[in-house]
Amino acid sequence: MSDPANTVSSLLGQSLFGIHGAALEVRSQRMGLLTSNIANAATPNYKARDIDFNSALNAELSGTNSDKAVAGAMRYRVPTMPSLDGNTVELGTEQVAFSENAVGYSTSLSFLSDRVNTITRAIKGE
Repeated sequence: MSDPANTVSSLLGQSLFGIHGAALEVRSQRMGLLTSNIANAATPNYKARDIDFNSALNAELSGTNSDKAVAGAMRYRVPTMPSLDGNTVELGTEQVAFSENAVGYSTSLSFLSDRVNTITRAIKGE
């Protein structure tokens, strides 16, 4: 059973901020996961993971808790060239994914900032 307060808060956030609030949450969690992959590039038997952004975003927009949406969209990365020590992190792939995610995060943050500024001006009557 879902918490009514969380449901109202989620619906209010979606109506005020649209898709960008949910996108920012998913991108933030993905950023942490990609950072962990990069940090463990030399760790034997470390398995690189990533989040299917579209799946996680769709799940969150349909009302699934953010943590559950991300957990359901998490996948192990299949390496192009497996290493001998069992580590599946490919630094170039992780860096590209991190950069693309950072651009998306920045864009979502910019949209949210503009929306907050618009709401603030409307409240002030400007």
